[in-house]
Amino acid sequence: MKILLLGKNGQVGWELARTLLPLGELISLDRQQLDFSNTAALPEAIASIRPNMIINAVAYTAVDKAESERDKAFLCNAHAVEVIAQEAKKVGALLIHYSTDYVFDGTKDTPYLEEDTPHPLNVYGESKLAGEAAIMASGVEYLILRTTWVFASRGQNFLKTMLRLAAERESLSIVSDQIGAPTWARVIAQTTAHIVQQVQRERAEKTFESGIFHLTSAGDTSWHGFAQKIVEVASAQRALTLRSLTPIRTSQYPTPAQRPHNSRLCTNKLTARFGLVMPAWDVSLELCMEELC
Repeated sequence: MKILLLGKNGQVGWELARTLLPLGELISLDRQQLDFSNTAALPEAIASIRPNMIINAVAYTAVDKAESERDKAFLCNAHAVEVIAQEAKKVGALLIHYSTDYVFDGTKDTPYLEEDTPHPLNVYGESKLAGEAAIMASGVEYLILRTTWVFASRGQNFLKTMLRLAAERESLSIVSDQIGAPTWARVIAQTTAHIVQQVQRERAEKTFESGIFHLTSAGDTSWHGFAQKIVEVASAQRALTLRSLTPIRTSQYPTPAQRPHNSRLCTNKLTARFGLVMPAWDVSLELCMEELC
């Protein structure tokens, strides 16, 4: 099996580049090697490699900047994805693509199901939803994996930001009325590797069915609860300046992009299809921080 991984240096892509190695011939490309802003280069690259599977870990993820950079967000998250899906279909490749909880508006009281109607609140969510739609319309065999609140020991994310701020400031105010599941990039990569092996068998047996699946850690918390756990774990590992962590409401911390209050995604469909039980978010966080610190 020949796997083409796009976005090898991102948070999820970096983990995928290591986790996928035993599964076949892996060709990993970063943005310098294949620039998503040049969609004309994508068909030639895919046609020349002729992969059996494409895993797209590239995304425009600057949620607030997307409000003023709509064209950039849609170019990466929708238009380039449409081209990749069309080219994947031409070479007979399966496409695995990552999406987000931000396709929903967060007004539901319970975790979102894959079948719930999307209604994004911001440009980033709109662009990711457009990417999903483009994949489904292309006729390619696909899996869309929606995830939430990704953190890792590399790159820019809430965990890294909190560790920096907690070492610099005596007090912080963190939003407490947005709820979701912090998800370690390594868990996403390891889950993806398991899925890749199963769908390879399904395709060989002609039993594969495309679909959308929610892939997040088990459990949920608020951004404030996430920050509390980070500080709790870090306090045993390093000297922190932080003395107080105050919960605030979203309305007290206005941002250019509106965010959903409920970002919880139900993973029952993933468990039923692939036999996977997702680890708790706080356990994954502790493991990630042990590695980081």
